[in-house]
Amino acid sequence: MTSNGRPGLADDTDPVSILELFTIGIGPSSSHTVGPMRAANRFAMLGVADEREVVRLRCTLHGSLALTGRGHATDTAVLLGLNGWEPETVDPDAVPHILAGIRANQRIALGGGRDLPFDEGRDLAFDPSFLPEHPNGMLFEAVFADGSRMEQRYFSIGGGAIVEAGGAGARRNVRLPHPFGSGADLLQIGCDTGLSIGEIVRANESAFRDPAETDAKLDAVRAAMFACIDRGLANEGELPGGLGVRRRARSIREALSGTGRAIAPSDVFEWVSLWALAVNEENAAGGRVVTAPTNGAAGVIPAVMRYYETFVPGATPAGSRQILYTAAAIGLLYKKRASISAAEMGCQGEVGVACSMAAAGLAAALGGSNAQIENAAEIGMEHNLGLTCDPVGGLVQIPCIERNTMGAIKAINAAYLALRGDGGHVVSLDAVIETMRQTGEDMRSQYKETSLGGLAVNVVEC
Repeated sequence: MTSNGRPGLADDTDPVSILELFTIGIGPSSSHTVGPMRAANRFAMLGVADEREVVRLRCTLHGSLALTGRGHATDTAVLLGLNGWEPETVDPDAVPHILAGIRANQRIALGGGRDLPFDEGRDLAFDPSFLPEHPNGMLFEAVFADGSRMEQRYFSIGGGAIVEAGGAGARRNVRLPHPFGSGADLLQIGCDTGLSIGEIVRANESAFRDPAETDAKLDAVRAAMFACIDRGLANEGELPGGLGVRRRARSIREALSGTGRAIAPSDVFEWVSLWALAVNEENAAGGRVVTAPTNGAAGVIPAVMRYYETFVPGATPAGSRQILYTAAAIGLLYKKRASISAAEMGCQGEVGVACSMAAAGLAAALGGSNAQIENAAEIGMEHNLGLTCDPVGGLVQIPCIERNTMGAIKAINAAYLALRGDGGHVVSLDAVIETMRQTGEDMRSQYKETSLGGLAVNVVEC
């Protein structure tokens, strides 16, 4: 058993960059779409690099990837990855055309190169059995012309991150100036150095690249988040998947922006909810989104950040960066000490974590102390504990889209509650993270992204 509690997976001791937490990809799911696409692409590149001639490919999706894979576009992600595409580079608008060509011709361009026969019905299998290492497992196989075979198992562990079975891979030769593994560590480092939590993360990022470059890349992340909001506000129509869910963001925006309408105190909350709704409607449609820390929870941080820039007097670009740096510190703790995968933790590991991250980030941008920031993060998760993941029809739509609106509002509430105190509180962030981990382990599998329980079965029955 490794230190992260998962048999056969490497323990998570490699330093993780903020740019691995906030990655730009496509919807609808980081664990079920982005991760499998990366795994398929990586395996395809192994085939390209091998001196033997590949004559056939096969992929078997296991566990949660099999049970909700079609609704989460895991099947199409595998096809795109084997064909040489990556989440960061594929054009979402081109995806239907690419897939139509693969399926019509029953051929895959291995890694974007040589064509191979690929019969989706034969060569892409859905096996609901769970592999022991992780609920999101994939087995890729390549057959060579000489009859030999190559196999590799990958696991999509949340947020689009993947690992190989056995943890194969080189370790980074990176030494962080302020390594931390707990909320207590962050508070102690802050006391010792006088740095804020966001400044600690920014200093650590200097081990990967120049700080000015990290700032610029975070500005690009912010721009991608806001572009996703704007696309979601502009688009309309029915979301794919067969549930008949219609986009609402555009009509709500028009109602809130209507001339002659009296401004109500509740408008702030409506706008925040709208911005989160817009992002997750885009995600459900397979659009370009930022994992924050996952696709299913991608609307929370952008909505809170736009709240800051729109409604907080004196908001600055530096404040928005502080939101992202601080949120990343909290997200890294959940990733190290528990999981950000709904297949392991339920939705408390996605929307709950995003709420905790956003609460901390907003508290930081509003001038909170490190203790208040840590308190905001704790409040954000404490009131999401036990949140299940039970998507109707295996689609990232119900309850996922609306759930992001709730996460964003809770995050703002948590930040202001923490700022009204002095940072002292009974439950620590570390205690609530451990509670989330234990709750996730105790949660029955039908409530963890399998669509075998909860709303997923009761809505259908109704």
